[in-house]
Amino acid sequence: MKSVNPVGWFDIHVSNIDRAKKFYSAVFKIQFTDLPIEWGRQSFFPFDYEGANISGALVEKTDMIPNGNNTIVYFETEDCTAEEQRIAQAGGTVVQPKTHIGEFGYIAIFIDSEGNTIGLHSQK
Repeated sequence: MKSVNPVGWFDIHVSNIDRAKKFYSAVFKIQFTDLPIEWGRQSFFPFDYEGANISGALVEKTDMIPNGNNTIVYFETEDCTAEEQRIAQAGGTVVQPKTHIGEFGYIAIFIDSEGNTIGLHSQK
């Protein structure tokens, strides 16, 4: 049986897409691409269309109720520390600082500007 990554796309529901884009742009030093307005207010994270790069979108939901019990999406980084240091200034809260997880590297967990729990993962 071949083991492959089943994740192909993710949505992060937010109540204010402009604030969320500002937060994620500041933390990850990236730019978003807005999707057509007829799809609702959505902006997707950068990705390589031809590669195996997984991506997703910020999706504005007027009825979104943030909570700390949602599914956690982990973003790959070179070193969790760099993004972790930018989280508070961007309007988020680090809830678990960079933590060693043995041979699998390091993780950190934070709450974004919209109340979502998000993770960081790195090998350094």
